[in-house]
Amino acid sequence: MAQHFIARADAESDLLACATYLAESIESSDGHAEGISAVVPRYLDKGDVDLAAELANTVEDPFMRDRLLTLVAEKCAAIGDDEYAMQLVDAIEDLGMQAEGRERIGILEASKGNFDAARQIAESMSHPDHVYAAVAGKMFVDGDTAASKQEVEQIEFASARVSAYTGIVHSRIAEGNIEGLSDLLDAAVSDAVEIEHDEERIRGLVEIGTLYGEVSNNGKAIETLDKARDYAEQLDNVHRDTFLASVSVGFLRAGSQDLADRTLDLVEDKTQLATCLVGHARHFWSKDLKDDAIESIEEAYTILKSQKDNETRNSKEKYRLFGSIAAQFANFGRGERAVETAEAIAEETERMHALSQIAVIFASKGEETVATQAINAIEEDAQRTFALIGVSDAVEKAGNRDAATAHLDEADHLAESVPQLASRSNGYFEIAKRYAQYDQAEKFDSSIAKGIEAVSAIRDESIKVTSLVELDSMVEELKLDIAPEDLGFLKAILKDVPND
Repeated sequence: MAQHFIARADAESDLLACATYLAESIESSDGHAEGISAVVPRYLDKGDVDLAAELANTVEDPFMRDRLLTLVAEKCAAIGDDEYAMQLVDAIEDLGMQAEGRERIGILEASKGNFDAARQIAESMSHPDHVYAAVAGKMFVDGDTAASKQEVEQIEFASARVSAYTGIVHSRIAEGNIEGLSDLLDAAVSDAVEIEHDEERIRGLVEIGTLYGEVSNNGKAIETLDKARDYAEQLDNVHRDTFLASVSVGFLRAGSQDLADRTLDLVEDKTQLATCLVGHARHFWSKDLKDDAIESIEEAYTILKSQKDNETRNSKEKYRLFGSIAAQFANFGRGERAVETAEAIAEETERMHALSQIAVIFASKGEETVATQAINAIEEDAQRTFALIGVSDAVEKAGNRDAATAHLDEADHLAESVPQLASRSNGYFEIAKRYAQYDQAEKFDSSIAKGIEAVSAIRDESIKVTSLVELDSMVEELKLDIAPEDLGFLKAILKDVPND
């Protein structure tokens, strides 16, 4: 019989406690691991690291146990309990995952400015470069550029030095401060060309070239991307075309249409060629070159459609790209073309996802007719329910509360026909969350009740645990005060679960 950390009485009166008690009671190893994996992050959110660690230790699967212990260790470090964090890392059995845990904690310490603690962790690692990079990044952000440079210089591997420089540049760009970043990128280029692994070297140069463009140094962007192109042309594997496509888009963003087109001519794989053209289309549209954007996206579609099965390296990537093209048609205001492209996607999941995206895009534009057309083309009730929720969000953001509520009402009605109980309950909870935001108290109560009914009917115990955790998260997010009598369904959920 399972031993519980949660008392039965608590489980019958609290959502998370009930989910945990149920997870502890699951007899199958896989089901138990899935259930515990669902509840541990919630205890970490609440700051209860001790219980989270105890629960993680009950998982039999060593990989899952180690992964959960890593999460708990990170949380301990985040709240300042460094000693306990390292104890948990030491308890991780897999040496690779243990090293990853040390690295995560070291990076976290660096981000908080605890440089001595970060370095101490780094000294215990075989490959500490990413921790030193995090220290350097934090020093630069704090204004100590000389110390930051010294920290980077002690990093052993060129790829990690490049990562340190580009990480700093990314953070400064996000803050809107690009002063002095070209100098950092110059240093990054010098290190990038020293990287021994071909693909890693090219990837680094492409990123650096793109960042030069973002700091308005197009000359250096083109120079760096040209280096990346030369290396990419020498590759004789499947990565060649992917890199060349990225370089072509980079050239275009840096202002060289000629170099972009010449690089595009080198791409042989049709999926990567179409991917590149989608990138061109987005750039043209952002520069208000709408005719060029439409021409590029149409060409991307034609090329991808012409790709035969025996020419396709990755079917999933191809279907996903069709979805991206459909979404771009929608963003460009081509409703019929967007829906037509999405409906033609052979893979069901990508087809429904693309149609959902199109519906949301046109709803945000106030074009309800096309949005409705896209929703009606979605065959699966669960996906259509969530698409309607997305449309409701879009029109609410546009300031149309009445239309948002109407779409939510339609989603609430449709959710009744969703056969998968987990999807049905999740749909009802998402709908209820929005009814609460729209001050629709009666509709909120109704959706919550129907969601709870669906959860209670779920037979798979690990899925039921996950659904209870989702409900607990929503209750906390909305700051709801649930009366004890409204939690009576928890006893019914636990009625077949034996007591200790």
